[in-house]
Amino acid sequence: MDTESKIKEIIEKIKPILQNDGGDIEFVKYENGIVYVSITGVCMHCHMLEYTLEGIENSIKEEIDEVKKVELA
Repeated sequence: MDTESKIKEIIEKIKPILQNDGGDIEFVKYENGIVYVSITGVCMHCHMLEYTLEGIENSIKEEIDEVKKVELA
């Protein structure tokens, strides 16, 4: 499985957590070690967004060494 497919698989596991809070996440692209995602719904305006992204980043980096960062697209 290639890196992008692994990233998408991890995001699919995270997605229900955000959806339970009224938000959502979508994979946009993977480029130069950076994963770009789109966050929508109430999560986009939540004061915890920075921590949410950090948690997503940690989840992905835990399984994929090549990933350096997760950013909003």
